[in-house]
Amino acid sequence: MEKQRISFHSEIAKNKRDSGFLIVIVFAVLVLLGYVIGLAVGGEWFLLILIFSIVFSIFYLIVGYYNSDKIAIASVGAKVANREKYRQYYNLVEGLCLASGLPMPKLYVMENPQINAFASGRNPEHAVVCVTTGALEKLEKRELEGVLAHELSHVANYDIRFMTLAAVLVGMVAIISQIFLRSLWFSGGRSRDNKNAVFMIIGIALAILAPIVVALVQLAISRKREYAADSSAVKFMRTPTGLIGALKKIKSNSEMKVPGAVAPLFLAQPSKTKEFFQTHPSLEKRIAKLERM
Repeated sequence: MEKQRISFHSEIAKNKRDSGFLIVIVFAVLVLLGYVIGLAVGGEWFLLILIFSIVFSIFYLIVGYYNSDKIAIASVGAKVANREKYRQYYNLVEGLCLASGLPMPKLYVMENPQINAFASGRNPEHAVVCVTTGALEKLEKRELEGVLAHELSHVANYDIRFMTLAAVLVGMVAIISQIFLRSLWFSGGRSRDNKNAVFMIIGIALAILAPIVVALVQLAISRKREYAADSSAVKFMRTPTGLIGALKKIKSNSEMKVPGAVAPLFLAQPSKTKEFFQTHPSLEKRIAKLERM
């Protein structure tokens, strides 16, 4: 029996809704953690912890957000793509930008024989796209166009901004948890009364579990954004065949490795670990979903 077809429009909307819902979960965990710690250690101490955490997180956000493209490019040692040497690369990106209404990003090439690519930048006006030499050499024109459409979709969907927000919320949970647990260590875990002792126990449990929970939620958000970028690539190209072909070629290369610090940015991140602990959905699932569009 033929599988039911799915619309890329509905897939884009669904994945954006799911991503928003997951962000709400992270924020709710942050609020709950702060509330319980506030009850456990008292308002004044918690206020100091919260102020420090917010200032640190905002500083981290500003530096990382405004330099995300430079950090990503420097991390992989990519070079600016020469227009004469990589004429097809430029032509495909220019065509996709015209079709999608996006400004032309800066194009880079990363010396690597494997097939992969990534996009970064805080908004479409400050975006970069980088592909490996392996992608340029091994992919057919339509497949390369599918890969580039996926990366430009991340730019169009403001995924760097969205994932930065998620990272800051997750980081705040981790910071508050660490400060709380370390403050208990230095204070010897003393509590003034039984009521505070109960909240202290709950606070310790939350401080240990919350960073794990929100980190898993962050991974789930990343997977949703990858599905959304796949669907948006089909919207730009009006066909999934190019991206399917590229993903199948990536799937056949089981030895693929990508730099750890920027691994979540790449088109694909094959791994033997369970999808639950990955930033990307499995290639099999992505291919199967694209084949139904």
